[in-house]
Amino acid sequence: MLQILTHDILPVFSMLALGFLLGRTAKVSREEAGAVNRVAFLILQPALIFPLISALDWSAFRFEALAAYAGAQVLLFGLAFTVCRVLFKRELLEAWLLAMAVIFVNTLLYIWPISFLIYGEAAALPVTAIVAWDSAISFAFFIVTTDLMANRGGGPGPAMKRIVSNPVLIAIALGLVVNLLGLTVPEPVLTAMGFAGAGAAPLTLFALGVILSSHALMPTRLIGTVAMLKLLAFPALVAGTVWLVAAPTDWQTLFTLTAAGPSGAMAFSLALLYRVRTDSIAPVIIWTSLLSLLSLAWLA
Repeated sequence: MLQILTHDILPVFSMLALGFLLGRTAKVSREEAGAVNRVAFLILQPALIFPLISALDWSAFRFEALAAYAGAQVLLFGLAFTVCRVLFKRELLEAWLLAMAVIFVNTLLYIWPISFLIYGEAAALPVTAIVAWDSAISFAFFIVTTDLMANRGGGPGPAMKRIVSNPVLIAIALGLVVNLLGLTVPEPVLTAMGFAGAGAAPLTLFALGVILSSHALMPTRLIGTVAMLKLLAFPALVAGTVWLVAAPTDWQTLFTLTAAGPSGAMAFSLALLYRVRTDSIAPVIIWTSLLSLLSLAWLA
């Protein structure tokens, strides 16, 4: 457990921690981090996502396990949204994004590289399946729905224009087209994307750390409730649903490991993009990132 923590988990977490430290000591400004995050979102993340989606071997996936994972996401999202909206009286978009933080794990930029370090590429197939699901479906769903809710009354035309020009959604769509049609991506293109995509996770985590460093860490009832739903309820629910569909043991283990990961940074990024208050979303990401270190090492 200790070796997994020190050799596989902390090296990935270190980029987030380094960004937080340099942000707190004013060595890197929020504006500089915002520029880095924009480059990562516009160029590096699409370069990481497209080869992943385009090369997926769908026949190797256990779709009953993925369906169980998705079902757990839907159930807990509904509960978390109701708690934030009704019990804590949060505005619609903030409650929506807080609920997203409960069920949307930082799979692509955090759990995926950690699983490769621990298990290797072949053994991490279940995590790759969740990365594909979250990248192609969950990610796109929250981008589209948040945009539509934030711009209610703006008409379908402008909303569609924003959606179809989103670089991450373009990468997802193109990857699916290439995959389903069986097209071959030229090797130089894959090499260029591999070179660029390798920087997506460290730069995004670093920029996130800098931006989060400007937020208070003091937990509140809301922050504690959302964090516990994320770190306790979601892994338990995923473990139960995946067990019910009799998925192979390695898929049960790695699905539970993934569900125990920290809240995905996209909830915070969407809050910044649509000017939703972040005084609760940011601490949720920070606390789940810190508290998940030991739980991930134990589960792995």
